[in-house]
Amino acid sequence: MTRRTTTVAIVGAGPAGLVLAHVLHRAGITVTVHERLSRAAVESAARAGVLEHRVVEYLRALGLTDRLTAEGERHGRCEITCLGENVLVDYGALSGGIRHWVYPQQLLLRDLIAAYLADGGSIAFERPVESVTVGADGRPELNTADGPLTAEYVIGCDGAHSVVAAAFPDGADGPGRRYPYDWLTVLARISRPVEQIRYAVHADGFAGMMPRTADVGRFYLEVPAGEDPAGWGERRIRAELERRLELDGEDPALGALLETGMLRMRGKVARRMRAGRLLLAGDAAHTVTPSGAKGLNSAVADAADLAAALIAELRDGDGTGLDGTGLDGTGLDSTGLDGTGLDGYERRRLDAAWQTQEFSEQLLDLLHLPAGLPPGQREFALRLRLERIRRIAAPGPEGAAFALAYAGAGELRLPAMWPSAQGGAVASGATGR
Repeated sequence: MTRRTTTVAIVGAGPAGLVLAHVLHRAGITVTVHERLSRAAVESAARAGVLEHRVVEYLRALGLTDRLTAEGERHGRCEITCLGENVLVDYGALSGGIRHWVYPQQLLLRDLIAAYLADGGSIAFERPVESVTVGADGRPELNTADGPLTAEYVIGCDGAHSVVAAAFPDGADGPGRRYPYDWLTVLARISRPVEQIRYAVHADGFAGMMPRTADVGRFYLEVPAGEDPAGWGERRIRAELERRLELDGEDPALGALLETGMLRMRGKVARRMRAGRLLLAGDAAHTVTPSGAKGLNSAVADAADLAAALIAELRDGDGTGLDGTGLDGTGLDSTGLDGTGLDGYERRRLDAAWQTQEFSEQLLDLLHLPAGLPPGQREFALRLRLERIRRIAAPGPEGAAFALAYAGAGELRLPAMWPSAQGGAVASGATGR
């Protein structure tokens, strides 16, 4: 059997894997992509739908946003209801114009797959990687249905149960948290588009209404941890959404419930993101709750950082992965990164992952009351939260900090060889992510 080889093997065709594959392929680096699911399954699973400013600007520089900007919508406001008060948070204004794009993840994946294939790339759909081993020469080998594949580098973009992470000699598993509640998820037809995200802080549990497309919205309901979704029939779901979200005639009316599910609320960060020639990105390295819509965006940020570092390492032989001097003319760039490229990838992205977790945790704490709080104390807790909501909605340092982090201010670094690269930072100088 002819020995198969590649320069970079990517396991997983989600946001991180596809963005990384596209940039490396365009840089002339030989890439293979393995995905355990079919193309149809990847392009149809409804998941995230809110893209940060920095992510869209990065994809725009790569020429990957034609359909996104034509079919997606920009959002710069959200509303938070608490104790009958509806507080509008105009984070677009508070951030100086930084806003989200609303575009369902499955549509983004459709676009990324089409662009990658049109550019001459290939994806091995329904060809899972069973295991990864490291040879005596330090080069990893993938065990696939098509036989062994040896690579210079293997990147695990294959989610929380990553086979690449499992191959780390000293393990990659890190600390995590299981939250004392779960979110019941609902995808529903709606009478008109959701104008802005609505968060409801309620004595009986959080509820959320999220935009997706013109006639589909995503809804969340806080339920006890471990709750059986079978106990939530359509009538009960509709009643709780209407009550907690305080829906009235001015809001989109719920039509058919297209899909219901349960999000088991967890957060976790790996202890390691690199072991020699094995590296992790996205959910393979860190999982974050949907609070703040950071999962997809963090995955693309990992891919952007890793792409620039790998290209510098493989094309230029520059172990720094950066340009040698920082944005401020020193050996460090202005975001405080250490300028060590691939060698510094793990530290940079773990730091960013913990900052993302902290932001998500703060928002969760705002949206949920403490577990087991007696009914008589809930109004006190709600009033405390209402004060915090009013502060982040008001002009000033607290409102600006929330707005910048929430909308994803800043830049993701393009490789120096990319035509539109301007030498921007690996991550946002405003948010550190």
